[in-house]
Amino acid sequence: MMKFDREDHFFPGHFDDQIASPVKESHLRRAPAAGAGRIALIGCFRPRQCGIATFTADIFDHLGAHSPHMEIDVYAMRSQPDQPVGAEVRQAIDEKSIDSYRDAAAAINASGADAVWLQHEFGIFGGSAGDMILELVDRVAAPLIVTLHTVLAEPSPAQRHVMDRLVSRAGKLVVMSDYGRMTLTDVYGAAPDQIALIEHGTPDRPYKEVSALRRTLGLADRPILSTFGLIGPGKGLEAAIRALPAIVARYPRVLYRIVGATHPNLVAAEGESYRDSLERLAQSLGVAGNIAWENRFLDTEELLDQIELCDIYVAPYPNLQQITSGTLAYAVALGRAVVSTPFVHARELLADDIGLLLPGTGSDAISEAVLMLLAAPDERRAVQHRAYARGRRTAWGGIARQCAALIDDLVTAPEATPTGQRGPALAGVWAMCDDVGMLQHAVHMLPDRSHGYCIDDNARALMLVHSLPTRMQEEAAPRARAFAGFIQHGWNPDVGAFRNFMGYDRRWLEETGSEDSNGRTLWALGHASAHARDAGMREWAAGLFDRTAPMVRDFKSPRAIAFAVLGADERLDRDPDNGLARPIIERGGAFLRALWKSARRPGWDWFEASLAYDNARLAEALIRAGRRLSSRPEEAAGLAALDWLATFQTASRGHFRAVGSESFDREGEALPFDQQPLEAWATVAACGTAFALTGQSVWRDHAETAFAWFLGRNDRGVALGDLSSGRCLDGLTPRGVNRNSGAESILAFHLAYRTMAGMFWRGEAVAAEPRQGSTVPALAG
Repeated sequence: MMKFDREDHFFPGHFDDQIASPVKESHLRRAPAAGAGRIALIGCFRPRQCGIATFTADIFDHLGAHSPHMEIDVYAMRSQPDQPVGAEVRQAIDEKSIDSYRDAAAAINASGADAVWLQHEFGIFGGSAGDMILELVDRVAAPLIVTLHTVLAEPSPAQRHVMDRLVSRAGKLVVMSDYGRMTLTDVYGAAPDQIALIEHGTPDRPYKEVSALRRTLGLADRPILSTFGLIGPGKGLEAAIRALPAIVARYPRVLYRIVGATHPNLVAAEGESYRDSLERLAQSLGVAGNIAWENRFLDTEELLDQIELCDIYVAPYPNLQQITSGTLAYAVALGRAVVSTPFVHARELLADDIGLLLPGTGSDAISEAVLMLLAAPDERRAVQHRAYARGRRTAWGGIARQCAALIDDLVTAPEATPTGQRGPALAGVWAMCDDVGMLQHAVHMLPDRSHGYCIDDNARALMLVHSLPTRMQEEAAPRARAFAGFIQHGWNPDVGAFRNFMGYDRRWLEETGSEDSNGRTLWALGHASAHARDAGMREWAAGLFDRTAPMVRDFKSPRAIAFAVLGADERLDRDPDNGLARPIIERGGAFLRALWKSARRPGWDWFEASLAYDNARLAEALIRAGRRLSSRPEEAAGLAALDWLATFQTASRGHFRAVGSESFDREGEALPFDQQPLEAWATVAACGTAFALTGQSVWRDHAETAFAWFLGRNDRGVALGDLSSGRCLDGLTPRGVNRNSGAESILAFHLAYRTMAGMFWRGEAVAAEPRQGSTVPALAG
């Protein structure tokens, strides 16, 4: 887990409106769906003329037919802003516009999509190696599926960057060959269970040994070879044309049909010069009369008719690393005899004598294989029958079933269970402790001694103990003394500040900690001075608070100032005339209100130009300052900011979506991952404060929504907190959860529960009306 214990400062800026509408829901885990309800499908799409467009359209058609309950929103890539898109397209994405990718991500998040399915090919996205697609990938909250139409064993640095990011973000990576699967694990380090092998879908037509169309076109008695698809140098057509003289010498009436338009990108770059060069080559070899050019892009049904015309399909591709060929898959599925160079997809698809696999890419090998099949019609028919049988495994009906199962497996959430009022077991907290205090990190469930301790976690742990009922506080008294002793030892009088990090060898690693860690420690002291049941502990905490409080005058970090305000407010609960605490609240409240007034923009009602960690504490501190000082403007500003934040962090489907740690310092937006338990606790606590002061049920709703995040009502439908063990996982990630369970996460879970139990589940009568006094009921942070 990452710790974000640093100073943060205000940077003004201009922002777009990104407020989502809040949706009230009860604090339950999401129930398992009968199947995903909405899918965002991204790729080229009809009427665009390319293989990815055809494939994406096939996914749309066949998955929709198989799963009619599923809504499929198409986000179509286009190479030019004026390129037309079909009526089925929900939104177009302009290849070279970063804003277009970001707008699409926002639309997908707002739609409540259950999953995002990206068709990836480097050349269809803008930027270096198509890296603009990452602008979308990084912003979508739903689980990501990526079909990789190219998997390079030796990528360029730019390609490697894109692939590494996709592997890190995707819940599932779909490949169409076993070679692709092995390359993902061996080269890119993808987890085996992350990869799904789903072959290229193909049409399911009855077998035709001889197409009736041959007779219509006057080709009934001619041997016909064919290659089809968009024309470009990567097709290897030169080798096939050079093989023709030897074939024509034995079979003068043979016809080689080259079906397909020149690739649009090639036409844009150089017109038809490449096709012209092929025609000149055929003319020079004396075989121009044996070639028929079908220079147009065919729709699927006509394309299938054209494939059925041929006796032999020739795949002369020179790139032997090509892992997918839709044209090859179509030819096999329609029962054509195939002659192919040994590229990756062909080696796998044509295994077991499904077709003839050449030893290389040379023209002589092509001509020999074709001549053998033409000379042995019985063997050619046997190959065709084997090919057709193999093609039944890739028929779109079966492929659609595999795709639907993949989606359902990825998006199905745990069963719905109420959070209840049972608290998480304190054993989860104590398991991270020793006689020094609380260790900060863990590897899975085991404390990680290599990272030692920090005052942040010991301060939070002290707050937790003093949030417990009296009997439990008494039982936890030895732990409280250890946490307090750590804090006391952390004070460095030479510099007038607390240290933060300590190694496992009990040596401090610094002379002073960050402002935030010092503010958080002062907060814990104020909390202990007010809520410790033991009089000696209250006296100790009050004394150390008063001794260390002057350091706040030098704070510049908004969060450090907010933490100090929260601590000072607690200190005044026991000592209303404290001359050190009140100035902290006066200066802090004025600072935070001024910060909010200067930073807020239309659609961005916040203290800073970006969101970071512990965000709700800024609003909570301002609310408490306003109430303590009877300052309605400050209180109103804090409530307005908290309302904006709580709404902003509510997903379109009503669950809590904590701002991700990847968002820090990104002006005016919030990326969804990694989501941290600290943010959920801060929101629960701040909404508890707002509820106590106003009695408005909306704050209870927001608090329940944020607490339910711990128990599975989140973007991955996975519980991070476990009541039985008392542990909490370290964060919600694009691929699920961070399995480590460190101190910060465990404490956030427990402290959030203490607020819910103390404020909402057992304190409703107290909070039913707005408070008239100057203090707030005791909350767990």
